[in-house]
Amino acid sequence: MKRLVLVLALLGLAAAGFILTRRPPPPPPSLAPANSIAPMGVGALARIEPRSRIRKLNQPGGMAVTRLARLHVNEGDEVREGQLLAEFADTPLKDAEVARARANLAEQSAALARIRAGGRRSEIDAQRARIASLTAQEEISRRDASRTDRLVPSGAGAEAVAERNRFATTRASAERTLAEADLTTLATPRPEDVALAEARVASAEAALNKALADAALSRVLAPIAGTILRIYARPGDQVGSDGLMEIADLTAIDVVADVYETDIPRLTLGMAAEVIVPGETRRFPATLREIGLTIRRAAQANTDPVAAVDARSVEVRLTLDEEGRALLARRTNMQVQVALRPPAAR
Repeated sequence: MKRLVLVLALLGLAAAGFILTRRPPPPPPSLAPANSIAPMGVGALARIEPRSRIRKLNQPGGMAVTRLARLHVNEGDEVREGQLLAEFADTPLKDAEVARARANLAEQSAALARIRAGGRRSEIDAQRARIASLTAQEEISRRDASRTDRLVPSGAGAEAVAERNRFATTRASAERTLAEADLTTLATPRPEDVALAEARVASAEAALNKALADAALSRVLAPIAGTILRIYARPGDQVGSDGLMEIADLTAIDVVADVYETDIPRLTLGMAAEVIVPGETRRFPATLREIGLTIRRAAQANTDPVAAVDARSVEVRLTLDEEGRALLARRTNMQVQVALRPPAAR
């Protein structure tokens, strides 16, 4: 028992000595200021896409069911803006409607010009000659009536003859007035006739514009200058849900990357990047040109089991140099990797 007490006492003294001689733990290292942290780059999966985007051309008529009649291009052809690419089966019918509308417009325009011009020059000259003749007849009748009126009081002339001469004078005056009115009608068209003719011309112009618009719906024109990437319908086919063809301008190629929203603060317009192309040992330089305006669900699949399921990203576009553009011009939609370097790491 005395031995046990002695052992416990010795253990107590040893513990007290250890406590007295132990040094206090060193203070934790101070955190470096935020601005001294080295900037980090951004990595993302991306795809190759023309800067003009891929334009899918469809039948201009929308839901109208018609077959493709003629195809004027092949895959790989370079076309200019506005070039005719294809025609549908109803093109001849719509062209005939255009021709008929043009003829109707020409007819109505000629009628308006005739009304505005009034009568022909020969008709106007003939009417003026008739007025001159009637004026002379009126003067002769007036003189005859005046002469017989002076003879009646003296008994040398009959009252009936004098009265007949007065009636002849009145009739000649009326005929001259009517002829002058006809001349005015020939020389100056009525406003209501002009208004009616103008309305008919406007209606003919509207019909022609409609016919031209309908004819345009039977043709497919190139919306941009570019290259025909793919053709989905051939002559005799009906255009399906895939459309008629795809076109893009391959003279400018973009690398389109989906960057997670948490990495957006690290992005800066103009920052340098490298594009890793599968099968290529070289890395192609690129420059961040555009940052998207909307956040959307991440387009790239994520196999990380602890990553957020509804991770969101922003679409950014990078400009390739000329060497990269020449290599990737015909690799649209190819998946590549992008490494965006921070400004300090350039």
